[in-house]
Amino acid sequence: MAHKKGTGSTRNGRDSNSKRLGVKRYGGQVVRAGSIIVRQRGTQFHPGKNVGCGSDYTLYALIDGVVTFEHKDRKRQKISVYSPEETATAVTI
Repeated sequence: MAHKKGTGSTRNGRDSNSKRLGVKRYGGQVVRAGSIIVRQRGTQFHPGKNVGCGSDYTLYALIDGVVTFEHKDRKRQKISVYSPEETATAVTI
């Protein structure tokens, strides 16, 4: 009886490639239209104002502007993009 495993007998030794998910642009960062903000599986973050959602739930900017993370309700967060004019008026009020 062999006391060492023969070649090819192991069932381990493989792994999938990482999918590079996560937040790509954080709150306060300036983005251009089409920039990916978050890559995710499912809607951990929901699209807000001026943010689109791809078929794989990727959130991306629809306009040039500044990223903001907001609370939709107790559990859900939404991501919006505001133009520089909108952010300037929001700060002065």
